[in-house]
Amino acid sequence: MNESLPSFLLVDGNNIIHAWPDLLQLHRKRHGLAHRELITRLSEYQGFTGERLVVVFDGRKGQTTEERDPGGLQIFYSGGDRTADEVIERLALKYADIYRISVATDDRTVQDVVVAAGGEEMSSLALWDRLQTSESQMKDWLKKRRRKR
Repeated sequence: MNESLPSFLLVDGNNIIHAWPDLLQLHRKRHGLAHRELITRLSEYQGFTGERLVVVFDGRKGQTTEERDPGGLQIFYSGGDRTADEVIERLALKYADIYRISVATDDRTVQDVVVAAGGEEMSSLALWDRLQTSESQMKDWLKKRRRKR
């Protein structure tokens, strides 16, 4: 993998929601709550680390749509004619030559396509660990900054 290329982490939103118990519980309460919570966590992570993230959800009727969170997080909703898996696979294949692509999902088929395109895979647990580590580092950073004042 070419380390000099800019990187993108593609996140399989619904897969992550169903893999993380707290998000699954929110999803069972009300569908949109888990989506918003995942977007919030990913935005905070992106804001602290600067890593570029794209989250893809299965989704809305009509065509595939793209939104941008105020923090820069790209959010795709697959249209009625595609699944989130297909959108992630298409993005990985299209951009693998110009970006370092990683995918966060437990879906083995999606992981295999991304790896075959030259990208890397990450499990839902590995993404959880990465976000928890980042949150801890951010809290430590804030504590240090507050003490200096």
